[in-house]
Amino acid sequence: MLEDLLQAAIVINILTATVRIATPLLLASMGELIAERSGVMNMGLEGTMLTAAFVGFLVAEKTGSLWLAVCMAALAGGAMSLALAFMAITLRVDQIISGLALNLLAAGGTLFFFRLIYTQYDTAGTPLIDAMKATEIPLLSKIPYLGEILFSHNLLTYIAFLLVPVVWFFLYRTRHGLQIRSLGENPRAADLGGIGVFRLRYLAVVTGGLLAGLAGAFVSVGSVERFFPEMTAGRGWLAIVIVIAGNWRPGRILVAALFFAFLDAFQVQVQGIGVKIPYQFLLALPFILAIVAMIVGRTRSKEPGALGVPYSRDG
Repeated sequence: MLEDLLQAAIVINILTATVRIATPLLLASMGELIAERSGVMNMGLEGTMLTAAFVGFLVAEKTGSLWLAVCMAALAGGAMSLALAFMAITLRVDQIISGLALNLLAAGGTLFFFRLIYTQYDTAGTPLIDAMKATEIPLLSKIPYLGEILFSHNLLTYIAFLLVPVVWFFLYRTRHGLQIRSLGENPRAADLGGIGVFRLRYLAVVTGGLLAGLAGAFVSVGSVERFFPEMTAGRGWLAIVIVIAGNWRPGRILVAALFFAFLDAFQVQVQGIGVKIPYQFLLALPFILAIVAMIVGRTRSKEPGALGVPYSRDG
């Protein structure tokens, strides 16, 4: 088994798949990081991604425009997060409950509209779309091994990885980033200092939703040719775990996303070469280790002090 896995072609396939699989995880976790740094935990991330994936597929299938589909998917993600922001910030509903409610709404809603619109098809026979093609970066894509692994992906992958330094710079080197972080630590002090707590939290949550929408778009139009119910397959939940495992730091979140993506790519390759390990265990392995990472990470957690706590000027 080890000799088969260490073949150059297989190693390249695993690493290339790792970068591809990490794309939606990075997009969603960077958005979740911005929201959580403002003090709002978006537990509706899975439903947000699923809704965006459906909207992206629907627009691509009806119009034939992939980039219109990506834009509409992002807007759908923003709309879902706007609904969560209204419940969590304005109405001060428990953030876990409001997030779970959105997940249930998305799961049922996408299935309902999918069957309503494509009633003449079964799930396996739905119309196909042309998924996004890889955009090779000139010169860099020709580098042996590294070119295929890092520089031969579609544009959403490049955007996802570029977001890591952009989000870091925004949160730690800009005035608005400092303000958002202050909301997550002590919103009352920020309010007394003249910072618009509600406005900035709304902006942070909706921005996170837009990025989750891009993640959903990648899951549908960015990597496959059709939509099927529950196709996000827990990636939204895993993105939340990645933020925790990355200790709310962009660089560590990148490492965590690549680690879980590698496990996913590895288990697919292991199944492909016929290793005698129950595939159910291999499928569950990333999530098992995600739980372990959460438990270990809690001992040195740097989570925002006011995360998940509704803010009211009345006290």
